[in-house]
Amino acid sequence: MRIPVIRGCIDRRILANYRIDPDVMADNLPAPFRPKLHNGYAIGGICLIRLTGVRPRFLPLPWGIRSENAAHRIAVEWEDNGQWREGVYIPRRDSNSRLNAWAGGTIFPGVHHLAKFEVKEDDSHFSVAMQSQDGGAHVLVEGHVTDHLPETSSFSTIEEASLFFERGSLGYSDTHSDGRYDGLELRCQSWMVEALDITQVRSSYFENQQDFPEGSAHFDCALLMRDIQHEWHGHPDLCCPTS
Repeated sequence: MRIPVIRGCIDRRILANYRIDPDVMADNLPAPFRPKLHNGYAIGGICLIRLTGVRPRFLPLPWGIRSENAAHRIAVEWEDNGQWREGVYIPRRDSNSRLNAWAGGTIFPGVHHLAKFEVKEDDSHFSVAMQSQDGGAHVLVEGHVTDHLPETSSFSTIEEASLFFERGSLGYSDTHSDGRYDGLELRCQSWMVEALDITQVRSSYFENQQDFPEGSAHFDCALLMRDIQHEWHGHPDLCCPTS
C-alpha cells in the first residue's frame, strides 16, 4: 500500500510484553512469519500508543490528528528474496479514531477496529484500558515508572530490551484479504525508553487459552516511550499463498 510519509509525535507509548512458548507461538503465526526468539522465548505484546499532530509530511501545518491506539504484535522473522528480515506481525489493531477505523486497510495500512479507551495517567503512573466495539479485544495495562526490569524478565537490562524492540520497526498487519499483509515502518527521530513496574496486565489475545494454553504465555516486562517525534513510512504489501 503506497501512502505519503506520515509525521507526528508519540505522546505516550507503552509496550507490555509477554514471553511465549516458541512452538505455541509458531502455531499462531501465518506464513511466511516465524517467531523471533530471545533467550529461547518468542516475544509478543501489546502496544498502547497515543499519537498527536499526525499529518502527511508535505503539510507542514501546526495541526494534526490525535488518537489512542492499541496493537497486538509479535516479534517475527521471514524470508524475503533469499534474505532473512525481522520486524513484527500485527494480528489486530484498535483505535478510538473513527478516521483510522474508516481508512485502515483501505487508505492507511492495517485494518483498525473502533474501540473505547479509558486513560488515567500522570508523570509516573499509567493506566490504559481498551474495549473494542465489536467485542473482539480488550486490554488493561497499569503500572508506574521504575529504573529496572522484573527479575523474571527474559531481558537482563533495559538497554537489552530497548535494542530488541527498536529492531522491530517494520510491521506487517492483517488485511481484509487472506495471505496479504500491509507494511508500515516506524522511524523515530530519537529512541528513549523507560521501564514500567506493572501492577495489572490483561489481554484478551494472550489470555485466549484455545490459542495459548495455560502456562504458554507469561508477562515479561513493560517499556515506556514519551514525546518522540516520528514518521510512518509505507512498505510494499507482503503476499503469501494460503493453505
